[in-house]
Amino acid sequence: MPQRATEHDQLMAYMAEHAIARARELKEIGVSATAISRAVADGDILRLGRGLYQLPDAEIDANASLAEIAKRAPNAIICLMSALAYHGLTDQLPRKVWIAIGAKDWEPKISYPKIRTVRFREPYLSEGVETHKVTGATVKIYSAAKSIADAFRNPKLVDRSVAVECLRNALDEKNARPAELADAARAYGAWTQMRPYLEALTSNG
Repeated sequence: MPQRATEHDQLMAYMAEHAIARARELKEIGVSATAISRAVADGDILRLGRGLYQLPDAEIDANASLAEIAKRAPNAIICLMSALAYHGLTDQLPRKVWIAIGAKDWEPKISYPKIRTVRFREPYLSEGVETHKVTGATVKIYSAAKSIADAFRNPKLVDRSVAVECLRNALDEKNARPAELADAARAYGAWTQMRPYLEALTSNG
């Protein structure tokens, strides 16, 4: 019984410090699968998916799912709607995490968080990538300017009204300078689509 209490205490202490915990991480701190199952059965923790747990009343950082994707698919890059939301350019929170992979890469098989996979050719895949620390994980995310260019370049994936909203917000909040946005649009094949909106939003008249 003391061992059960010790494992349970370790489990709950770890869960209190982490938005999402993986079974492998819990095992590394000495929490057995039996202790995890018992905590789930008692309602102390919730099972989100295979090997993933959180506290029932946890206030999950909206970006915690990005960190989990980075752990499970380290080569994937957060893109389009998820990148735009991360940079605070849109109020629309995607129900899936949008990730970019190469044209011939294997698509990650991830049950949680749900993902939306987009295949990018070069140079669209490798350029404009930033790294950010999110809940302790290093996450690869396209820059604000690159993400806006991608949104304009992919109207079938991102509605034009959303792309324009993000462009306006980037200018208003100074997430990216007009010259930086123009350079990204030219570099990533979106200048024709973005130019009239950028000129209208930066016009003095």
